[in-house]
Amino acid sequence: MNLKAMFPPSNGCTCSICQSYCKRPGWWTVDQAELAITLGYADRMMMEISPDFRYAVLSPAFYGCEGYIATNEASKNYCNFLKNGLCELHNTKILPLECAFCHHERTGQGKICHDAISMEWKTLRGQGLVAKWQDIVNLDEKLK
Repeated sequence: MNLKAMFPPSNGCTCSICQSYCKRPGWWTVDQAELAITLGYADRMMMEISPDFRYAVLSPAFYGCEGYIATNEASKNYCNFLKNGLCELHNTKILPLECAFCHHERTGQGKICHDAISMEWKTLRGQGLVAKWQDIVNLDEKLK
């Protein structure tokens, strides 16, 4: 499944709805997360665990969750790539697919995109990348 073809980038928008999307980190595809790790961003990522605890996803971190597990408490802290109202990842290959796709004109389609990305993370490759990231950031040590 070619997620980039299924969920093309939206037109840029600075309305309050689209800007509000930037407060919560969108999800990367597995390829994008792997590239982000390669580019040295592992310490600015977090692991989100599915509600059923069956898989995990890597995404840009909330402030306070860098190199750690996403927490509800930190969700109010916004994405750590959002600086002065602008995304540091904008116009890069590692702008999360979910962020690039979301737009106020695509009402209801964000969940479809989110669910499709989650299917990619539910694979051996996706969970293998999560395990690799856990080793890179020494998550086991942080959890002791």
